[in-house]
Amino acid sequence: MSARSSLSEDQRVAAVALFEAGAGRRAVATKLDASRSAVDRLYDRWRVRGRGALVTKPGKRSFSFEFKLDVVQRFLAGETKVTLAREFDLSSPKLIETWARAYRNEGEEGLRPKRAGRPPGPATSEPSEASESSELKRLRAENERLRAEVAYLGKLRALRAQERP
Repeated sequence: MSARSSLSEDQRVAAVALFEAGAGRRAVATKLDASRSAVDRLYDRWRVRGRGALVTKPGKRSFSFEFKLDVVQRFLAGETKVTLAREFDLSSPKLIETWARAYRNEGEEGLRPKRAGRPPGPATSEPSEASESSELKRLRAENERLRAEVAYLGKLRALRAQERP
C-alpha cells in the first residue's frame, strides 16, 4: 500500500471488509474516523482490484500516447472508467479521469509525454541578428515608455503650478 496514504494498514483492511459488506464510502469514513478523500481513493482502487487494493503495486508505470488516447476515446464513447481500469490493469480509475480532462482541455497534445524539468531558456552565446533586433525593439519600447512618463510628469507639474496662486 502507498506510504502516502493517511489510512493505517488496519484501517485499510477494515475499510475493504466494510466495502465488501456493502457499506458506502461516507459510512466507512465515518465508522473508521478517517479522511473521506483517503477512503474515496481506496474505494476506487477496491472497485477495480477487489482485495488486491490492499497489495502494494511496484513502481510507477508510464503509458504511451497511443495507449492513453485509446483508453480516453473508449471512456468518452461511454465505457465506464472502472471497467477500463480493470481491463487495462490500471492502478485507479482516477487515472482515466485525469487523462480525459487533459484531452478535453488540450486535445491530443494533452496526452503526449512532457519533458521533465524546467523548459530550456534562450541561448546566451554570441549575439545574433535576431537577438540584436529584439534588443533594439526592447530599447525602443523602453524609450517610448520613458517619453510618456516624462510628458505625464511635465503636465502634472504644470497643473500643480496652476493650483498655486
